[in-house]
Amino acid sequence: MLELLHKTPKKSAYAIIVFLAVFSTIYNSYLPLHGDEAYYWMWSHHLQTGYYDHPPMIAYMLYLTNFISQSEWGVRLTNVISMSIAALYIFKLASEMFDEEIALNSIIIFTSVILVHAGYIITTPDSPLILFFTLALYYSYKALFHGRRKDYLLTGIMLGLMMLSKYTAILFVPIILLFILVKRRDILLNPNFYLASLLTILIISPMLFWNYQHDWISFTFQLEHGSTKSFEIYPGMMLEFFAGQFGIFSPVFTAVLFYYLVKEKLFVRDDKLFFLSLSVAVILLFFLYKGLYTRMALNYTAPAYVGGAILSAYIFTHYRLVKTFKIALMIAITFTLMGRIGFMFYLEVVQDRMYGNKEAVKLLQKYVKEEDRLYGDHLTMAAYLKYYLKGHPDTDVVPQSRFSQYDMWRKDDYLQDGLVLTRDPEHIRLSELYKEVKLLETLTVKKGLHGEKTLYIYRVGDVK
Repeated sequence: MLELLHKTPKKSAYAIIVFLAVFSTIYNSYLPLHGDEAYYWMWSHHLQTGYYDHPPMIAYMLYLTNFISQSEWGVRLTNVISMSIAALYIFKLASEMFDEEIALNSIIIFTSVILVHAGYIITTPDSPLILFFTLALYYSYKALFHGRRKDYLLTGIMLGLMMLSKYTAILFVPIILLFILVKRRDILLNPNFYLASLLTILIISPMLFWNYQHDWISFTFQLEHGSTKSFEIYPGMMLEFFAGQFGIFSPVFTAVLFYYLVKEKLFVRDDKLFFLSLSVAVILLFFLYKGLYTRMALNYTAPAYVGGAILSAYIFTHYRLVKTFKIALMIAITFTLMGRIGFMFYLEVVQDRMYGNKEAVKLLQKYVKEEDRLYGDHLTMAAYLKYYLKGHPDTDVVPQSRFSQYDMWRKDDYLQDGLVLTRDPEHIRLSELYKEVKLLETLTVKKGLHGEKTLYIYRVGDVK
């Protein structure tokens, strides 16, 4: 439907993937780290088989990219590599399921939406999740439809690596099981199915053992983080989350995908469409249900749009929606350009939490003495200090904020004389811990269109 001039669909798709990878690497070098990125980078300097907040894959991948560079673009290589390989396998999967024209349009859709471009920018566990979800989707399709042992085993491996990326990877299991129960119950008698399952369990066993050693603390955190004890329903919150899907996957792409899934009942057409539809619907319906009870972040549904991009490309081609496709693409690119420009030139507006921290740490640097202990008032501020200070010294959190990996590593004597960087005035709370608290300097920067925020540097001493 839409091909790059004088190139085959495969060459056009590869050109898009390579261009976006190179562009994103250069682009990312101009943006300061998000606090979460600094936090996950900090994990990569303390490798273990589990962490309080998430499984360990993001730390492992950052550990590897650290050998290339630990600058901002180096930290974000995890994103660029993950999203690029995911895009490549989206093309491969769509080519096998349909043809290269639909595969190219799948890449065009995938690489045009703002959700994916956010994935190229900010390093989170969603990056490896998307990578291994796509690989698992590709190999599970080959296993289910062609039955080769190699593909079963690769599915088991990719599912295990996905579960080491983010706990929501568990949603891939009902996708596969529903397909088997509805379409291919004979697979339940196939030993390759159980061999693949065993491989998955073996891969995630170190992470499970870590959780067992720590009273399942990471599982408990995630269950509480995405759940509610009251079970009070908030329809407005769910509708807000639903509306957000039209933003992250572009309004027209989302509308077309949802319309044909529901109204045209694509999932009953054939087994391939049913397989793709499950990969979209299971994830979306799960988080829409959860959104009735508690606020869901829009990025939680990101894996749904791997199959969603392929399914959308099929819809536009099969139903000959040429004009609609062009309009949808223009709108998607407009949203993405606005987001990219906003991050580059108006960071204090689109993501004010990233703005000013690097400068505050550099300001604090001039007060650092050799024996100082260094603290932030939040896990992200402590991580910023470790990342941006010379020599990447160990840091901690004070005064106490939400429980984090820092609390799991902390020793009883962690309070020492030193410096504290805070986002709010903290003289009173610091005075509860130290006899000497002195405000050394403040840094006031922009926040939003017309607001300001101030960061505070304290020297603390003589622990109570």
